[in-house]
Amino acid sequence: MANILGKLDRTLYLGLALLLIVILGFHGGLVGVDAAGWANAFLRFAHAWAGVLWIGLLYYFNFVQIPTMPSVPAELKPGVTKYIAPKALLYFRHSALLTVILGLAIAGHNGYFVEALTFQDGSRLIGTGMWLGLIMAFNVWFLIWPNQKIALGIVDADADAKAKAAKTAMLFSRTNFALSFPMLYCMIAQGVVGQG
Repeated sequence: MANILGKLDRTLYLGLALLLIVILGFHGGLVGVDAAGWANAFLRFAHAWAGVLWIGLLYYFNFVQIPTMPSVPAELKPGVTKYIAPKALLYFRHSALLTVILGLAIAGHNGYFVEALTFQDGSRLIGTGMWLGLIMAFNVWFLIWPNQKIALGIVDADADAKAKAAKTAMLFSRTNFALSFPMLYCMIAQGVVGQG
């Protein structure tokens, strides 16, 4: 078991194999399954998976990394800033992009893309969630990431510029953290409590 679970790529393949077994087990090899319904279910699964990765990393940064960094001894900080943070930010920004693309695909597939983005009756709740997600993804790509590149030394800058960039990145990360609560509520509640 350690041969499989000891390596991330093998564990990922195991997870995908288990996913395939569940899909085939519950949908009988997809024979006779409503293709549009299955596509909707798979898009929702992929959207939720990408969203869990995105918001999970957002919560990691805000609950763990940002509050812990001041207590990390100076000689150990490069372990975070040169290795952990850049890799986490890679997954963070790409999972944000994938979550948005899949969310928009779901809205298009189900025929409420325009209605939701324009807050028409019946789509206000999901539309609010979509706009919050779009704002958060914008923050990730155009405010957090450019400033993190400076703060982490990926882009050359002096100490003052690094400190200013770190503060800006933190403030927009905290903005996304705050926006994540109503965004998640809107996404989940849409199908449960009404159309808005």
